[in-house]
Amino acid sequence: FMAYQLRRGVPVAKIIHQKWFFGLKFYTNKYTLDPRPDTETLVSTIISACHDNAPRKILDLGTGTGCIICALVKNIPNTNGVAVDKSRHALRVAKRNIKTLGLGDKIQTIRTSFDKPYDFGTRFDIIVSNPPYIAYDDNRVDEGAKHDPKIALYADKNGLAAYESIAKNARKWIKTGGKLYLEIGIGQGDDIKNICSKHGWDFISAHNDLSNTERVLVFKWGK
Repeated sequence: FMAYQLRRGVPVAKIIHQKWFFGLKFYTNKYTLDPRPDTETLVSTIISACHDNAPRKILDLGTGTGCIICALVKNIPNTNGVAVDKSRHALRVAKRNIKTLGLGDKIQTIRTSFDKPYDFGTRFDIIVSNPPYIAYDDNRVDEGAKHDPKIALYADKNGLAAYESIAKNARKWIKTGGKLYLEIGIGQGDDIKNICSKHGWDFISAHNDLSNTERVLVFKWGK
């Protein structure tokens, strides 16, 4: 059965239901995007910017397996977080990983979407997202991704719809001086900088992944 699935191009992680990410083991299934090395760039960019032990609150938009928020809370002292996803099935996976990694008292999960102006009752120091960013007509998607949930991969407006929603709604969720970290698709940097700038975010920096592709953009809110 496993050999049959491998021949069909099903990624090993989807068959054995586990994937390592940032030195941590995550449960994964058909309802979540498998954690990818590109996204480790997002996590390491945030960790390297957190130099002190000041308490921080992090909001992870579209958490999927929970790999981003779990890796951050594990590696940044004095941090707690909120993990958000609109998929009930994905949140179930995230909760399982949060519990397995012993982070149940530090990370809360909420079922909502970044398309909605949800009231979290607090503001965050850091907002992070690896949103769906592939255009529906883009045929460069690798074989393995065909087994990931489409909701986690594809977005309207040529792959930019999620960034528009985040840039707009995250203004209500971020503290003054707080930072927004976004994973982006190949060649989307300029468009996303324009979207965020239009909504009042100041661009801070861009970071490349291991293959030297621009993969992470950092923005700041307020002075």
